[in-house]
Amino acid sequence: MTRCPEECGKQWKPKQSKSEWQKQKEKEEEGKKQEEKEKKKEENKKKKPKKNRTMEVKRVTKELEIWNKEEEVAK
Repeated sequence: MTRCPEECGKQWKPKQSKSEWQKQKEKEEEGKKQEEKEKKKEENKKKKPKKNRTMEVKRVTKELEIWNKEEEVAK
């Protein structure tokens, strides 16, 4: 049987498939989107350590300032 019987009440519609070049074009577009997402993830990974480094540098400089003040007081 190639379609639903009339008792079922559903209308039979032939499935229209896309041509091979359309399928290939869609796959290429999906591949490009995936590459762009991966590039953005890599860029974000590169940016995050810089923020952490600057925070650490600020913390170290504050510690040095406190240490220098304590050293002057001790003298």
